Parts: sequence; C-alpha cells; structure tokens
Amino acid sequence: MRFVSVFRYSGVAIDIVWRSSAGLTIAMAMVTLIAGVLPAAIAWVGQLIVDTVVTAIDAEGAAREAATDALLFYIMLELGLVVLMTGAQKANTVCQSVLRALLGNQVNVMILEKALTLELANFEDSEFYDKLVRARREASSRPLSLVIATFDLLRDGISLVSYGFLLFQFSPWAVLLLGLAGVPAFMAEAKYAGEAFRNQRRRSSERRMQIYLEMVLTREDGVKEVKLMQLGRLFLQRYVEIFRRIYKEDRNLVLRRGFWGYALGLIASVAFYFAFGWVAFAAVAGTITLGQMTMYIAVFRQGQGAVTSCLTSINKMYEDNLYLSNLTEYLGHSVAEPTGDKTEGPLPDDGIRFENVSFHYPGSATPALDCINLHIRAGESLAIVGENGSGKTTLIKLLTRLYTPTEGRILFQGLNLQDWDIDALRQRVGVIFQDFARYQLKVGENIGVGDVDYLTDRPLITDAAEKGLAADFIKQMPTDYDTQLGTWFKDGKELSGGQWQKIALSRAFMRSQADVLILDEPTAAIDAKAEADIFAHFRELTANRISIIISHRFSTVRIADHIIVLDQGKVTEQGNHDSLLAKDGQYATLFELQARGYQ
Repeated sequence: MRFVSVFRYSGVAIDIVWRSSAGLTIAMAMVTLIAGVLPAAIAWVGQLIVDTVVTAIDAEGAAREAATDALLFYIMLELGLVVLMTGAQKANTVCQSVLRALLGNQVNVMILEKALTLELANFEDSEFYDKLVRARREASSRPLSLVIATFDLLRDGISLVSYGFLLFQFSPWAVLLLGLAGVPAFMAEAKYAGEAFRNQRRRSSERRMQIYLEMVLTREDGVKEVKLMQLGRLFLQRYVEIFRRIYKEDRNLVLRRGFWGYALGLIASVAFYFAFGWVAFAAVAGTITLGQMTMYIAVFRQGQGAVTSCLTSINKMYEDNLYLSNLTEYLGHSVAEPTGDKTEGPLPDDGIRFENVSFHYPGSATPALDCINLHIRAGESLAIVGENGSGKTTLIKLLTRLYTPTEGRILFQGLNLQDWDIDALRQRVGVIFQDFARYQLKVGENIGVGDVDYLTDRPLITDAAEKGLAADFIKQMPTDYDTQLGTWFKDGKELSGGQWQKIALSRAFMRSQADVLILDEPTAAIDAKAEADIFAHFRELTANRISIIISHRFSTVRIADHIIVLDQGKVTEQGNHDSLLAKDGQYATLFELQARGYQ
C-alpha cells in the first residue's frame, strides 16, 4: 500500500511539465504511442519475410515470381517501419532535451517564488531549511524524469499488449511466463530504491554541512581567517569524515542492490531460454512455421525486454515520486508571510506605537523582548542603546514585519502592522542592518536596490551616494557607477569594510519617500568623524519623518530627540540625552565609559 500511495505525486509532475510546454508534452505522447506499436508490427512483418522466403525457395515459375514480388514489398514495408520508429525515437529525444531546459527553469522559479512568500523565521529554522535544500537538490530534474518514465511505461505497455496478442496465438502460458519472469528483480529494485531515498532524506543536514565547509574553504569572505587561524585542515578533515560516513552507507547499499539485482535477474534469463527451447521444438514438430518460430523468439525476447522496461519505468516512477515529495512538501509549506490589505493608516500623525510587545525566538524560554511599550511620534528621531543581545535588532525586525510579535501589537499610523499590506508597509520604511548585503552587482545597482523602483535612476543614485559619503571613492573607480563590485565576476573590484558601509548607507538615502528611516549599526567600520557627518546628513534629511538609529557611539546617539535603553529585552530607561545623564543610570554609565576612552 505504501508503494502505491507514493504515486500520488505523478499528477503534480505532469501538471508542472504541461505548464512548461503543453505542445512538447503532446508531441512526446504522440511519438510514444508510435514507438509502442511499431516493434510488434516489425516483428510480424519479419515473420512474413521468413515465410515468404521459404515459399519462394519451394516455388517455381509464376509462383516464385509472385513470392519474390511479395518478399520485396515486405522488405520495403519493414524498412519503412524501421525508419518511422527511428524517427519517433529521435523526435522523443529532442522533445525531452528541450523540455528539460524549460522544466528546470519552471521548477526553480516555483521554488524561488515560494521563498518570496515566507517569513524570515522560516529561513532561520533548520528543519525548514532542510526542506528547502532537499527541494532544490533534485526537484528540477525529477518531474521530467517522472513524466519520461510514465511515457516509457505507456510505450512499453502498448508494445507488451501487442507482443502478448502475437504470443497468445502460440500459447496463453507463454504470455504468463513473459509477464512473471521479471517481477522478482523488480521487487528487489523497488525495495532498495526506497532505502536509497530514505538515506538521502536523512542526510540533508550532513549535506548542508558539507556545502557550508566547502563555502568557507573557497569563498573570499571566509578564507582570510581560515588561513590565519590554520583552520583549513580541520575543516577539510570534517568534510572528508562526512563523505566517508555517507560513502560507507552508499557502498553497502550498492553492493546489496547489485547482488540481488543480478541473482533475481537470472530468473528472467532462464525463462527466456525455456521459451526459446519451447518454440524451437514446436517448429521441429511442425506445429509452427519457420517464420513463426523466428517471430515468436523475437517477440519473446523483445517482450521480455518490454516487461523489464515496464517494471524499470514503474520503479523509476516510484523513486521519482519519492524525491518529488520533497518538492511538494516545500511548496505546500503553509506558513506564508502574513499580510493584510490596508495601505493607509487612520492616524497619519500618530507615528509608531509598541503596546505590550513581547517576542520569543522558537525554542527559547527567555523572551528576546519583554512587554515593550513605546510611542515614537511622527517626525521624531529615536536612538536605541543597549549591550549586544539586548534586543535592539529584534525590535527593528518586529517593526519591519520580518518577525511577528508573540504578544501585544505594533501600530503604525494608528493601524496594527498585521493589517497593513506588507508591500505597502515596506515601501514606507527604509532600513539598513548591521549585517547588510554586499551584492555582487555594479556600484549603481548596489545603491539602487535601496529602492528598486528607481534602480536605473542615475541622478537619484548619484544624490544618494553623495549623502552616504560614497561618491568620492566611486569617482575614483574604473567606470565609476558601472564598476562591478565583488570578486565573483570578471573585472570585479573589492571594497574596504568602510567603503561597503558607505554603499549600504547610500541605499538608505535612496528611500527619499519613506516615512520611517532606520539605521541599525551600519557604520561600525567608519571613523567617528565620518559617522557624525553621516548622521548629521541623516538627521537633516529626516526632519519631517521618523528616524531610528542604533549605534554604540554616543556622539551620534545624543542628537536624537528621544533615547531608549534596552537591557535583556526590556526598556529600562528613556528620555533625551541630558535627562538620561541626570538620572545617573545605565545610560550615564555607558556614556562615561566611552568618554574615558577619548580622554
């Protein structure tokens, strides 16, 4: 029952292939039908040729001439059938090659489109990430493989029916022998195919670790520490150890699969030679003609091949269905990124409110944020201060709807964030995180992604670069804003940490129409003077908008209208710079510690 139930994914595969190209799918079905009927027809014509040759040998005069003419006709007929079958096989190969490219793209697009709908928390969940890896690993090839196996089964099934019709004229028992001879080997193959799939599924995390280790050992952002800390041999050893564990299991499976496949496959060979002898002795006894003997032997051999091919196709469909379950499991993941349908709030001047907001990371008993109550008024600048791990970035991720609060609610312009259309909300917010992306794109595109609607707007990009203090070094680059960044592609130029941060800051300034601009410690590699200049620009540009700054430098923090101090997920202090110093609490302590470093 378990074997049969797995075929439910065949419909999914056929639907995906049909959507990739309906015309090619129909063409494959037609040539499959032709290729299924022709082998039996060729065998039947072969019988007529042999019997006509025998007749011609024994005939004389006009009878021999008639037999010779018939022989020529049958030879030309078989030639035509062979040419047609060869053409059908070649057309099938061409259809498969073209469809393979279309289908690979179709499935990868489906996987990526699904990824666009998911929450950030999904990608931070190791179990879900295993689903994604499994779906991407073979899903682009398995749907086509499954459909090809289905068409092969259809072709061989048609051939088998036609062979069975011819063999039935000799003996119904011959048809039964033909059908049963390949079953034992098929059963063994199905068993080991299922075991191979379960092994692959169980190893998803190990495969991911191998990919990670390979990435660390070969990418420029990891190789520096690997060399300086002499980690290369350690990571390589771990990579090899994972391979050896996987190899040992695979080797044992291959050996068992090969042994039983060979042993049970001998049954089919014995059955063929039993049938061979049966037909030969029937010809000797005169119950069938020499041509019929030739046909039955050819039909039994080809029929046995068709039975084996049918069982192999069923087995292949079973295996492909198992792997396709990874794709359907991923695409069926129902936890999509939540979104509402509102694009405006009822109170545009109300700003942002956190009302009793708490958040727990999955599996953690300690809240990352605990009962946060906060009102950020329209046009106000807010600075967030706290030690690492205090919840600063988590608060920003909640505000940008990357996470959903465990308790409480967040209001923007008087409307719960959960009721906002998520795309409309994110158009209203510009944010640069401390772990900003370093895109392997051109300089202009690296800045322009800050607002994709203006990705090619060179004047706006240039203005954003000026505000982000990136324009000076961009002008020194080989083709300024058209210079390729990163080292992955030809003529790519690598930047320093500080230069990359200025590129990232320029992205924030692309959001000239945003109601809220957020900088989450994106200036760690920039000197204090440059940071002060940047935030002076930033404060000036956000005079009528909400601005939120996370920074460890108090020279930057002190310019904010309002400052909150986070400690272990709670707001412990809030006010402006002067009032917080007067309280002589945690803010004052941190400020004095930093001030001493400059004395």
